[in-house]
Amino acid sequence: MLARAARAADRIKELLEAKPGKVGVRLGVKRRGCNGYSYTLNYADEKPAKDEEVAEKGVRVFVDPLATFYIVGTTMDWEETELSSEFTFKNPNAKGSCGCGESFNV
Repeated sequence: MLARAARAADRIKELLEAKPGKVGVRLGVKRRGCNGYSYTLNYADEKPAKDEEVAEKGVRVFVDPLATFYIVGTTMDWEETELSSEFTFKNPNAKGSCGCGESFNV
């Protein structure tokens, strides 16, 4: 999983370089999709007060406290194919996901 985490970190670094003043990304979940929840990623101007910070491989990811229960133990990857480029998540808490991978349930 280290190689996967490194690809995600490299992609986040690239995105942040194009956004001066942003210090990291914020990971959360939102109730939507055909299976219950989907992941959200937003730029962060500063560390939100109650967020947990994961600083690895030279990037800062802030985790929304409301999302912690749903994503504890999750690893993030960056995958590129001929048809798409996207962050993907391997979530050990997910009991199921939709066919397109956009949403999950716990």
